[in-house]
Amino acid sequence: MALSISRRLIRSFGPSGQWRHLGSALVSNGPLHCPHELLGLVSQESFSTADFSRSVRDGAFFFGCRRLSTSILTPNGEADFPSDLLSQKKVIVPDREIGLYQDLVIPVTNFLGEDKGLMVLAGDVFDVPIRKDIVHRVVRWQLAKRQQGTHSTKTISEVSGTGRKPWRQKGTGRARHGSMRGPQFRGGATMHGPKPRSHAFRLNKKVRRLGLKIALSARAGEGKLLVFDDMEIPTHKTKNIVNYVEQMENTKKVLLVDGGPINEKLKLATQNLHYANVLPSIGLNVYSILLHDTLVMSRDAVNRIVDRMHTPINR
Repeated sequence: MALSISRRLIRSFGPSGQWRHLGSALVSNGPLHCPHELLGLVSQESFSTADFSRSVRDGAFFFGCRRLSTSILTPNGEADFPSDLLSQKKVIVPDREIGLYQDLVIPVTNFLGEDKGLMVLAGDVFDVPIRKDIVHRVVRWQLAKRQQGTHSTKTISEVSGTGRKPWRQKGTGRARHGSMRGPQFRGGATMHGPKPRSHAFRLNKKVRRLGLKIALSARAGEGKLLVFDDMEIPTHKTKNIVNYVEQMENTKKVLLVDGGPINEKLKLATQNLHYANVLPSIGLNVYSILLHDTLVMSRDAVNRIVDRMHTPINR
């Protein structure tokens, strides 16, 4: 999960001369100076030193370690970690405001829990303001579009029955009728009933794209967005996914998103699990994200989604 460094936490370590700014303590004169535990998490291929220092100054850098070493946060390793800031919780929710369009840095792992470095998430895709009205419109559009619309009722010309006049027009004392197939008779027609049609309606592409950004930002803000280096699993056994989901906290349903075609081993391992589903990046949608409380994406999937969100809309 992610952890943001607050100003209150920095001030607790000593005078302002030692901790004027977290960025000046970690970055100085160009090269990157950081503790050994943190240096192992940073992959050179993820982002440069300038981007790292900028993300630290903006307050958007998050540490992915669940067990945070005290040597990272103490000035010279001399002072002890404040006891009032220690917590017994394993999952730490980032203390930040969502919707500031800030680039996020999250750890990259895999199914084995190995450290694969860090990755920068574009702020204009994974940190946009949450708007429930946009999500509601997109979900209604998705559900209406996938509705079959095969319901049908029979009109007076389609219902089975004779066309003879049931009785003469006058003299019987009864109401006049010309057919027994009318809607007022049992077994007759249905007036103004449903006919096969399409329930789909148009929704602007910018609204659909904004809905996907909001759904991704909501999962990232909740700490329920995980990034894997790849979706490779050792075998096609279902126990691989079961064991991994059991280790996750507060997780009921997981959505696995890969960049290209789904791996055959991953497809076989998840096909018998009702709480684990797999999608390619081209099929990622708002409704599927809302149905699952945890979203797991590969590096390739993240890059493809960002490229798709940055592609100009063809009008």
